[in-house]
Amino acid sequence: MSEAELLNRRSVYKGRVVDLSVDRVKMPNGKTTELEVIRHPGAAAMVPLTKSGDVLLVRQYRYATGGWLLEVPAGKLDDREAPEVCAARELEEEVGMKPAELVPLGWIWTTPGFTDEKIWLYLCRGLSPAQQDLQDDEVLTVESSSLPEAIEMVHRGEICDGKSVCALLRADAYLRGEG
Repeated sequence: MSEAELLNRRSVYKGRVVDLSVDRVKMPNGKTTELEVIRHPGAAAMVPLTKSGDVLLVRQYRYATGGWLLEVPAGKLDDREAPEVCAARELEEEVGMKPAELVPLGWIWTTPGFTDEKIWLYLCRGLSPAQQDLQDDEVLTVESSSLPEAIEMVHRGEICDGKSVCALLRADAYLRGEG
């Protein structure tokens, strides 16, 4: 299969989190089109598992969705930061825990129709207390749930963002020996 050929790129916006461009491309089918693309540095999402088997989740206010979401902790990669370094840093900042072990669970494209954002997923074990350090735009509370209950919340649609659904299902499969 052939790839698309970039013919022209017009920058529309450069922000602190994303850049937006309009790319004129020749698609693999030979047709030419314009595509709006959001470029993102990537992120890491974690399933923090306590000694008792509970998962630490965050109930976070998400302005873009107009409300509160129950999610796994996550955050964007800093400049040239390795995903596992980001995962440990973000877990400490959001949840106030340091992981002794980071188990890679693969990665996902978040919304491949218009962004190149990739999120690496991790199971975090061996948690020890650390100092929570929330950013100004992070309004959240930490909640605890058993992993089976978190999986049920996924199936009931109570946990509905893509990274959390994928991370929880992959962590569950891994822990059951299927991952």
